[in-house]
Amino acid sequence: MASRSRVALAAVIAWALSGAALAQTSPAPAPAPPPAQAPAPPPPPAAKSADPFGEDLTLKSKTIVYVKGSANWDSAFETLVEAFKNVYSAMQKLGLKADGVPMTIYTSTDDTGFEYQAGVPVTEEPKGPLPEGLAVGKSPEGRALKFIHRGSYDAMDSTYEAITNYLDEKRLEARDLFVEFYVTDPLTTPEENLVIEVYVPVK
Repeated sequence: MASRSRVALAAVIAWALSGAALAQTSPAPAPAPPPAQAPAPPPPPAAKSADPFGEDLTLKSKTIVYVKGSANWDSAFETLVEAFKNVYSAMQKLGLKADGVPMTIYTSTDDTGFEYQAGVPVTEEPKGPLPEGLAVGKSPEGRALKFIHRGSYDAMDSTYEAITNYLDEKRLEARDLFVEFYVTDPLTTPEENLVIEVYVPVK
């Protein structure tokens, strides 16, 4: 219902603005011909488009080394950073090279917390045993929608709210997981400067 209200409101605003524009462009009677006017200035160059929001693409699966766990939302970012530290430490000991940015695969969420796999894609599977708590797996693949968040992890609520509204408006059904790719290194980047790509696999 909320998405329908937004669409209806947008339509009413668009109609009202178009009516106002027509009224403003209607010629007014004048006692004498108006003086010659200079050509209207060209419109300003269009601002650079914002980050893509809801870009439809296909995820390709990669081999990842990951830590599996659960956390509360209140300490989510700290938990994930610690998980990535463990993954990178294991990769260094095993001589593994990263094949992309770190990611969090959210396998279950509720109001208080979530279950996750925090991993890093690698160029090859490890040849030796992994430290306790770590595993090798595959990242999700298939059709997904891409969204971008800039700023602190705590501020992601608004991004996910916008994503939910987008899915409702497009009548798209998401799969039972979503993935965050950390374009900026979460271990070294100030939290307010984070750039995170959110991928929502859809059916």
